[in-house]
Amino acid sequence: MIGIEHISTYLPVNRVSNLTRLEKFDVKESFIHDKIGMVELALKDSQDDTSDLCVKAVNQLLIEKGEILADIECLIVCTQNPDDYGLPHTSAIVHGKLDLPSRCACFDISLGCSGYVYGLSVAKGFMEVNGYKKGLLITADPYSKVIDPEDRNTSMLFGDSATATLMSARPAWQIGKFVFGTDGSRQAALRVRAEDRKFEMAGRAVLDFCANIVPENIRSTLKLNNFQLADIDKLILHQGSKFIVDLIIKRLKIESEKVPFRATDYGNTVSSSIPMILAEEREAQSLLLSGFGVGVSWGSVVLMRD
Repeated sequence: MIGIEHISTYLPVNRVSNLTRLEKFDVKESFIHDKIGMVELALKDSQDDTSDLCVKAVNQLLIEKGEILADIECLIVCTQNPDDYGLPHTSAIVHGKLDLPSRCACFDISLGCSGYVYGLSVAKGFMEVNGYKKGLLITADPYSKVIDPEDRNTSMLFGDSATATLMSARPAWQIGKFVFGTDGSRQAALRVRAEDRKFEMAGRAVLDFCANIVPENIRSTLKLNNFQLADIDKLILHQGSKFIVDLIIKRLKIESEKVPFRATDYGNTVSSSIPMILAEEREAQSLLLSGFGVGVSWGSVVLMRD
């Protein structure tokens, strides 16, 4: 069975401090720490495109796992901010930059904050049905390409990063059953405007969605996998904001120690937010991953240490 063997990450060294923008956006320091939770935001180099972030995450994977590129049979890139206008697909550009074998299948997934969970399901299914043994799932969604720096609702939240997940038949994490959902009637809650290609977010609508749909999705996922909340060592939630994570904790009535918030120093990295945390997990034997956002869409899955 295909599962997660290893995860490597890339974070740009550049940072934007929200503490230097308190006066500009007329907010208090307590708002930064207690509500959004993002003190600093990672910012990619201006010359780097999405494919460059992908390559840097894979290069880190090579440092940690050795030379594996000749064995990679599929490459999946999850992004909604591709190179140029998405043609050709970013995964093909990454394939060329990494000089991967021509027998390697490549394609993109256009999903945002739920993208990593969806990507795990796609990668696992695609690899198993084709008999593949090694593949890469890459997340890279640099929202700095579409953020309006004058918009308080979005410019204080999002950071840039990339992750590379090695999927293989020798996993460290076995992947359980998924529960997905979409509510396209709310699609305008998070969107890029056609007129200026800038991102906008309806904060109240997003909070309502997170408070009412996400906890139920988590409960359904636990039930499908024959788990109780008490059986799960940690819940890794999409790092939308500290307020959203805290809100879901309250709705689930679970100990906050079980639900890490790690985005303080780099921001909401969209599809990378879950694997950024998962890459550092060393002790848990069971996890629940839950991604939710653009679409609006959501998805959760249970992981078990192999």
